[in-house]
Amino acid sequence: MIKDFIQEAFADRIGGNKFGKSTVLYKFEKIKRAKREACKKNPSIPLIDLGVGEPDWKAEDAVIDVLYEQAKLRENRFYTDNGIQEFKDAAVKYMEDVYHVYGLDPANEVNHGIGSKSVLALLPQAFINPGDITIMTVPGYPVMGSMTKTLGGEVVELPLLTENNFLPDLDSLTPEQCQKAKLLYLNYPNNPTGAVASKDFFTKVVNFAKKNNIIVVSDAAYGALTFDGEKPLSFLSVNGAKEVGVEIHSLSKAFNMTGWRLAFICGNSKVVKGFAAVKDNNDSGQFAAIQKAGIYCFSHPQITLKTAAKYSRRHELLVKALKNAGFSVKKPRASFYLYLKIPRGTENGITFTSAENFSEFLIKEKLISTVPWDDAGHYVRMSVTFEADNEKQEIEIVNEVERRLKEIKFIF
Repeated sequence: MIKDFIQEAFADRIGGNKFGKSTVLYKFEKIKRAKREACKKNPSIPLIDLGVGEPDWKAEDAVIDVLYEQAKLRENRFYTDNGIQEFKDAAVKYMEDVYHVYGLDPANEVNHGIGSKSVLALLPQAFINPGDITIMTVPGYPVMGSMTKTLGGEVVELPLLTENNFLPDLDSLTPEQCQKAKLLYLNYPNNPTGAVASKDFFTKVVNFAKKNNIIVVSDAAYGALTFDGEKPLSFLSVNGAKEVGVEIHSLSKAFNMTGWRLAFICGNSKVVKGFAAVKDNNDSGQFAAIQKAGIYCFSHPQITLKTAAKYSRRHELLVKALKNAGFSVKKPRASFYLYLKIPRGTENGITFTSAENFSEFLIKEKLISTVPWDDAGHYVRMSVTFEADNEKQEIEIVNEVERRLKEIKFIF
């Protein structure tokens, strides 16, 4: 028998010679399979997808026009490496206008990334050695933690709990964990809880980071998507923040440009420099025409305001529908996510032992798709980025969600 040398060649970090042979299904694959099965069994009933984590609108026509015109220019054909300077200059002005963060140096304290996911994946390569710790909040976006483990580092998880307003308890970390930690990842407004941070919390983070020599990475992908009087708040607006950390901003959510892959990192010059060095060995920069479209976006923050108003309106509809169906839920003040504690079961004897269990039930029984989180309690994430062409359709879709949920007699 000829030995499969390729199977034996897979790195241990992705499973070694067991790569591709696991029969364990991860939650997103389970959701996909459950959706396919439910749609096949009920072809006449439309699936309502509340699990989508990206905007339903496309980029503004004016933004697309900039891309189109810039893509035709000969001078935009080159690699951009660590980004065009005009984009960095515009990012600094955007931070001033929207977040009231002043004093960023566009030459040394800003760089672009091919989406915030890429930035988060590259940062540990600049700082994590085997045995180093990255502190992560859970539930949350796992990329920085995954890369930390790939590099031989460790991840310490801080649960986001209702009693702490979904803010991490930094005081729960041990002295040894603090001593070994290199990076602290925060994400506010938060995915999936929809929670927002305060200046007082960020001030505590800065003091904690200074005391323990830990670099703060603030992921502000949903930063400007605020409503109901909540103002966009940057970690870097707090005194001393730039001494200990950086912030990442994405055009995906704020400007409905998910697939365009454009973001920027700003803050501490040494962290930005480290990121740039690693980035240089991993990509050749985002297409200049896309960066030029991003420059247009930075000078038109009203695009984000219009988008946030839509999410606020949809949140109100969905919260009302969920309350009518018996759920206890509050409207978030930012993001397009709603974080919902699952019921204990149903009156006809079904018991929900996990969010994953509940999420599969909703898909199979009522063709409503959500994302389950069992990291810190049992919750599902609902998104208000469902497909709807106008406000009338929004109301119709949410009314249908309410009707389907009310058909089930939940026990809470």
